[in-house]
Amino acid sequence: MDIFSIEGPVKLSGGLRVSGSKNATLPIMAATLLAPGRSVIKQSPRLADIAVMALLLKGLGAEVNREDNGDIAIDTSNIDNPVGEYDIVRRMRASICILGPLLARCGRAEVSMPGGCAIGDRPVDIHIRGLTELGAKIHLDNGNIVAVAPNGLTGKRIFLGGPFGSTVLGTANILSAATLAKGRTIIESAACEPEITDLANCLNEMGAKISGIGSPRLVIDGVDRLSGVEYKVIGDRIEAGTFMVAAAITSGRLELTNCDVEAMSAVVDCLERIGVDIEATEDGCIVSRSGELKTADITTQPYPGFPTDLQAQLMALLALADGNSVITEKIFPDRFMHVAEMNRMAARLRKEGPSVIVAGVDKLIAAPVMASDLRASAALVLAGLAAEGTTVVNRVYHIDRGYERIERKLNAVGAKITRKRQ
Repeated sequence: MDIFSIEGPVKLSGGLRVSGSKNATLPIMAATLLAPGRSVIKQSPRLADIAVMALLLKGLGAEVNREDNGDIAIDTSNIDNPVGEYDIVRRMRASICILGPLLARCGRAEVSMPGGCAIGDRPVDIHIRGLTELGAKIHLDNGNIVAVAPNGLTGKRIFLGGPFGSTVLGTANILSAATLAKGRTIIESAACEPEITDLANCLNEMGAKISGIGSPRLVIDGVDRLSGVEYKVIGDRIEAGTFMVAAAITSGRLELTNCDVEAMSAVVDCLERIGVDIEATEDGCIVSRSGELKTADITTQPYPGFPTDLQAQLMALLALADGNSVITEKIFPDRFMHVAEMNRMAARLRKEGPSVIVAGVDKLIAAPVMASDLRASAALVLAGLAAEGTTVVNRVYHIDRGYERIERKLNAVGAKITRKRQ
């Protein structure tokens, strides 16, 4: 098992190119199941989660290859085993994205209940409810979701709101399935995340008829068939946000490219309010900090609100602000396993229900810490960049799921991170 040894404090300076979006690539890979033939996904990041999705698609009968230029080629001509096996699905929650496309393509799908990061309960009942509204018959069998639609799916008006807002993966599943349903489907309270917009744009290039893209009301007119596509995914806004925090927590200066600043307005607003300078450029932004950090009260929300996937990283930054901040988690209220680990580094964090009170300290002090999930891993790396001494982050396989060679990227701009085999 690999660990990171991080020497701090450092001051980052230089340029970084943001990788393609993991959260856009995964549902698009699943959506290729809808179109028999060859598709190519450009700017696909080299991540553990992408490799898991490739393995999952291969198990269904697809051919998946990483080409020399980094693109992923997927041939779905022969999908002869519409079963998502437990041993693969348990490794990544986004595996559930194959359910809708498989059902629409094959008239049957069997997918194990998904796994993923330990960030709280994330039920799939909205996915099941939406597909049932489209005409599927669904039951659970030995931990598997078994869905059948022998006569195909039929369009309908579907409401996808849940107790914590719109469901991103649920929207991806229902949207994908509806492209081949008979008639018109209207999805109300659809997720508006840029990754869903990217999926919808890709589906339209495959021959789907989707309107209302980017809004909470998607209208899908079903078509008889879709075709393979060559499609370039968007840049990863969560990686971009992590690098923004990296510049801020080290009092550094980073120029980010392949970064859509307009899609990150809540993050940019938050960082600017606490004392971080962000200058938009043609293909990204320049992020720097020279003064003291101010406090803030932040609540995670569905897009366009502050993303839950940057909550832990922001907490690491606010741990060094002058005064008290409050971070409230409205998407995954139990997503605070990083709090105890940051406190080991002399942060002063106190969990109160779905919130954490952050009492700023003058400095962080290096310590051995344990990563509990993907974004918590990133937060601990950021804290290590600013801490005095050598921080050891255990279980960095979590970070490999969502960040492409993060230690190499950060080392190129001044970090001192060593990957070691333990």
